[in-house]
Parts: sequence; C-alpha cells; structure tokens
Amino acid sequence: MPFREINSKMVEATVIPGQRLFSQRGAMLAYRGDVTFTPNIAGGQGGLMSMIGRRVAGEATPLMTVEGNGTVMFGHGGHHIQVIGLTGDTLYVEADRLLAFDGTLEQGTMFLGSQGGVMGMVRGQVTGQGLFTTTLRGHGAVAVMAHGGVIELPIAPGRPVHVDPQAYVAHHGDVRNKLSTALGWRDMVGRGSGEAFQLELSGSGAVYVQASEEEL
Repeated sequence: MPFREINSKMVEATVIPGQRLFSQRGAMLAYRGDVTFTPNIAGGQGGLMSMIGRRVAGEATPLMTVEGNGTVMFGHGGHHIQVIGLTGDTLYVEADRLLAFDGTLEQGTMFLGSQGGVMGMVRGQVTGQGLFTTTLRGHGAVAVMAHGGVIELPIAPGRPVHVDPQAYVAHHGDVRNKLSTALGWRDMVGRGSGEAFQLELSGSGAVYVQASEEEL
C-alpha cells in the first residue's frame, strides 16, 4: 500500500520508478525527490470512456499522473482522508471524493440507476450529486475524502445496512443497493434532506459513511 496516513487530513505516498499514482488536481501539498505531475485528460486507466463518463457527470477536471522517485504528501480542503485497500474487488466512489489512488487500479464509471432502479435519479435530485459514480478495480490503495471523519460498516448476508444517501462515501464488495423512502411522499414535499430516504445496501462487503452531510 503506497499511502501512509500522516494525520486525519494528510497522507504520504511513496512513488517509485516504473509505477505511477493518480491524484485529484490541487491535492499535492509537498514532495521530496524527483517527482513529476502531469495532467491526464484520459481519466486514468479507464481511458476515453472513463473521461466521457466524468464529463457527462460534470467532472471534467483532469486527474494528475504522479511519477518518479520520491514521496508526495496529499490533502485537499482540510477534508478527512480515509485510505481503502482493494484486493481484487471493485470500489464504488464519487469522483469528487477521490484524493489519490494506485495507477494499477482500473478506473471506470457506472450509472447509479443500473444498481438500484431510480436510486441514481432520486439521489441526484436530493443530494446534488451526479448520476454517475467512479469505479476502481484491482489490487491497490485508494485515498478518499469526506467530512468530519469516516466509519467503515460491514455488510453481511442477511444483515443489510441502511445509510442516509448524503452520508454515503463509498462501498465495495458484492453489494446491491436500493433506495426506499423513510417518509410518505406527501411528507417529503419541500424537504431537502436525505433523511427522507434510506439507502439499503445488502450482500457482502463494506460501506463507508461520513460524519457530516456536507457536500465536497
């Protein structure tokens, strides 16, 4: 795992020759050694289709390719940072929550509605977040950002987890999701809070939940 947590808001990454990292633009705080930062308009290893997905979702800011030999410190906006290790599975995470990740991971996009019917559409309206989410698959590490700290909640067969959609950060594993209403439709008129909805995640894996519902 190339990321070392310095504190709750900063991580340090080791960069070695022949390997690369991707980071959000503006995430570099400091570095040591011979390290280069290059805009990557192709959107990482997902290539053109990944970038198209990001543009549709309004996330056209290019990633930075980080290469060389040295160490880099990453952070952004004072947000809490959580490092997630992947061992061959897929992480689903909002693109604007990505701080940095291993270049070995394959990046793609997924329409949220494909996993939960109208979930993506409703969530986009309620939380202001896009209908697309970023996927990262393979073996490696990902540093994600959130407000007020992050807790990892395990998801086990027969024991689904219900999450406020606005508190959702990411999830991984063999997980299905669906959106249900915690209140009647009449009660939700005029409500802007995600508390009117519950995101149910079932299967086997884990979901990451942030302490604050603020958007990044």
